Amino acid sequence: MKYPVYERFYTWQGEGVHLGRAAYFIRLYGCPQACPWCDSAGTWHRDYRPDGVTLMGADELAEVVRAESPDGAVVVVTGGEPILFDLNPLTDALHALGRRVHIETSGIAPLRGALDWVTLSPKPFGQPPLPEVVARADEVKIIVHEPGDIQAGLDTLSGLPQDAVIWLHPEWSRARERDLGVLNAITQAVKENPRLRAGYQMHKLYRADDLDAHSDKRLIPLGGNAALGY
Repeated sequence: MKYPVYERFYTWQGEGVHLGRAAYFIRLYGCPQACPWCDSAGTWHRDYRPDGVTLMGADELAEVVRAESPDGAVVVVTGGEPILFDLNPLTDALHALGRRVHIETSGIAPLRGALDWVTLSPKPFGQPPLPEVVARADEVKIIVHEPGDIQAGLDTLSGLPQDAVIWLHPEWSRARERDLGVLNAITQAVKENPRLRAGYQMHKLYRADDLDAHSDKRLIPLGGNAALGY
């Protein structure tokens, strides 16, 4: 099994329950969702295709994780859409190192692999998450580009475990431009439903990912301002 690795880098988790935790990210290439505001559009958009994508086996990826991050750092498999791949070999290899393995996914296919944490980010305008993935989610991240995205995202979550955390994240261009329509809608939703939490992409404020030589630093302007790099 070879995985198409768009980028891999050591940083810290910038959002969600594990905010601030040291994390090695493995970003896989390919996604059918085509979010118009995608902040990783180089994984699928024809205008931002990389010159090449490295194919790496599970043991090879585990070795770079071991070499490039210390024991105790979690591994986050993201994309693109990582749920499209059989992650069993990769999770086995990473668990052999003693690493916890997290996934960030829109949930459009069955989970494959022994995953320690599942972050579900539903895309109601595209393919909705499978009920079996919703039932397995540890946390949910709803991206809010317009106020109506809050309810649209919540409507995909039938069967979500009661202890799963639900985050409302302003889409980055809305956050960066302080779009009060979106920010106030999130605030109001959280006040009305205390199960919801207001989120933010803290790593972008720190530009933490940029400090690793392997991260993609091209300006990819979907959903935002090319001059600002989003």
